[in-house]
Amino acid sequence: MTFWERLYLVAIIKGLMITLKHLFSKKVTIQYPEEVRPMSPVFRGRHMLKRDEQGRENCTACGLCALACPAEAITMTAAERKKGEEGLYREEKYASVYEINMLRCIFCGLCEEACPKEAIFLTDRIESTDYSRQAFIYGKDKLVEAVDNRIDVTKRQTPEVLEFKQQKLLSHNR
Repeated sequence: MTFWERLYLVAIIKGLMITLKHLFSKKVTIQYPEEVRPMSPVFRGRHMLKRDEQGRENCTACGLCALACPAEAITMTAAERKKGEEGLYREEKYASVYEINMLRCIFCGLCEEACPKEAIFLTDRIESTDYSRQAFIYGKDKLVEAVDNRIDVTKRQTPEVLEFKQQKLLSHNR
C-alpha cells in the first residue's frame, strides 16, 4: 500500500462525494396522508368475505383457505344453518367463526385462489393500523362485506378468469 492509501484519504473523499451527490438529488419520500403512492393494479390489501347478489355470505366453511394459508393465519369454525337463516347463508354449512390474524398474514393471495366459492378476496384497500395486537385479529364483523357498500373485485381479474367463471358446466360455477 502506498502512503496515501494507508491514510484512507482517497476512500474518505470518495465517500464524501457520494454523500454530496445524494444530498442534492431528488427525494423519494412522500408525505403519506396528503400524497398517495400509486398502487399496482394487482395490489393485495385488506381481506373481504364476499356476499352473493341476494346479500347472503358465500363462505361455506370448507376450510380450503385455512389449509392453503402458509402462515396459518386463518381459523374458522363451521356450523349448520338453522331454520329461518336462509337469507343469511347460501349453503347449509357456514362459518360461524371466521378469523384472520393480520399480523401473521403475508398477503400472498393463496386463500383467494383456494376458495371454490369465491368467498374471500384481497381488496385494494390499505391495511389499517392500531396499537394493540388483539385489534389485528379480524373476525366476521370486520371481514364480511357490507350489503350497502359492495366492493368490485372484477377489475383485479383477468379476462381469462372471468370467461372461466361463465362456464356453467363446471360444478363450482353453478
